[in-house]
Amino acid sequence: MKYDVIIVGAGLAGLTAACELIDGNKKVLIVDQEPANSIGGQAFWSFGGLFLIDSPEQRRLGIKDSKELAWQDWLGTAGFDRLEDEDLWSYQWAQAYVEFAAEEKYEWLKSIGIKFFPIVGWAERGGALAGGHGNSVPRFHIVWGTGPGIVEPFVKKVKQAEKVGKIDYKPRHRVDELITKNGEVIGVSGKVLEESQIERGQESSRIAIGDFEYYAESVIVASGGIGANMELVRQNWPKRLGNPPKQMIAGVPAFVDGRMLKISEDAGARIVNKDRMWHYTEGLKNWNPIWNNHGIRILPGPSAMWFDALGNRFMAPNFPGFDTLSTLEAIQKTGYDYSWFILTEKIIEKEFALSGSEQNPDLTNKSILQLLKRVLPGPPTPIKSFKEYGEDFIVERSLKDLVEGMNQLAGNNLLDFIKIKDQILARDREMDNKFTKDLQVMAIRSARNYVGDKLIRVAKPHKLLDPQNGPLIAVRLNLLTRKTLGGLQTNLNGQVLNDAGEIVKGLYAAGEVSGFGGGGVHGYRALEGTFVGGCLFTGRQVGKYLSK
Repeated sequence: MKYDVIIVGAGLAGLTAACELIDGNKKVLIVDQEPANSIGGQAFWSFGGLFLIDSPEQRRLGIKDSKELAWQDWLGTAGFDRLEDEDLWSYQWAQAYVEFAAEEKYEWLKSIGIKFFPIVGWAERGGALAGGHGNSVPRFHIVWGTGPGIVEPFVKKVKQAEKVGKIDYKPRHRVDELITKNGEVIGVSGKVLEESQIERGQESSRIAIGDFEYYAESVIVASGGIGANMELVRQNWPKRLGNPPKQMIAGVPAFVDGRMLKISEDAGARIVNKDRMWHYTEGLKNWNPIWNNHGIRILPGPSAMWFDALGNRFMAPNFPGFDTLSTLEAIQKTGYDYSWFILTEKIIEKEFALSGSEQNPDLTNKSILQLLKRVLPGPPTPIKSFKEYGEDFIVERSLKDLVEGMNQLAGNNLLDFIKIKDQILARDREMDNKFTKDLQVMAIRSARNYVGDKLIRVAKPHKLLDPQNGPLIAVRLNLLTRKTLGGLQTNLNGQVLNDAGEIVKGLYAAGEVSGFGGGGVHGYRALEGTFVGGCLFTGRQVGKYLSK
């Protein structure tokens, strides 16, 4: 049977494209190497943050946002410097995305049943000049239901279409080749994999039990990035960040393997901006892992003191939640693959959140009752569990015991108690006045001018070494792989381009495999809330184009 469109990948980008094609009455086949219970892909595990501009939620909180301000922030963050070549289409996708986020995105999401938590988060705060990296205002809109809440309406529509024969969905079908004829992609071939009875997110079997070939007018590659493929991550590690880390934990399941990038390249596609990637610096080893080497990211408020492996406090803008890439670079320059937070009980109970749908059961389950428990004394239950069972946490009443515990955990004696103490005391002395020269303290006080941060995100400034604010907590932070910022170069229709900048006929791409549009819509840095949103936007664009 010949299809109008074959979609490789049943993640959010592929599902979004499929939903547009359903509306266009196209005959669609979705193939995915994972079992059926993995439909929705990596987006299912996300915290569900979406980048929106001048939303009703922002306006209710007194946030004055605009398309012009957001574009200023995007350009200052992306740092596009390959505009004649690799960034040619990335820049245009960025313009289109900001336009989308400022205009029809909100109403479109509302129309399909997606709702938002009323407090808007402030991610990637920047910490430099107005024209530099970071969000000038809070723009991180958390979906009510987190990742599963985003995925749900698209899965529902696809499954309904499958029942009436508009879509064929074939899990456990791994694409190994894009079939070409006279330079045009006309189908896919690969292996049928054996059934694999696993929980969602666990690594599935790769034992093949058969072959397949399917043909279509168009093929959309929507297969995700490379975050679980440590070999590819290290192979593409940017030279500007030094040698690739020896130790990293995986922020994504094993199926985020990057296979389709090389397969697409073999069919004539061009991959650009390979050296741009987005890995987090605040990773925890999951005490209750779902996939191998499973890492969870802390979403920190701004108050914890951040030290490198040698016990030196990081300089601006390398404060918690301000500039991920700058902090990654600073960590890499130390020659070690980890760093430390030192904080108090008062800070952890208000400022620590964990990324991921499974780490936020109140939001994921849409439970008002569970959500209200966040205002009670003490950290949320998932944080308590990491604090109790996670190997990266140390809790002590005295700083001396804390530093000894940090050295024990690291298996070395790199941290000097007096050196750490002097730096914390210097910071604590700044608490005696409402004014300060400490830029992190300034940032904390500035954050509390925003009602959302003051209510649920940023602790009242206090002295870390005052016993009434204790106990003291140290957290070892690991490097956590996550997003691929480069990828298949595409025009604004999602058509994949070759090395000559020409269209590879019949081949399209959406989502992370396309660098979320154009081969690198984020440039060097991301504003957060733009990854899941990038899957939605690119999938929608490609689906609409092919529905004509």
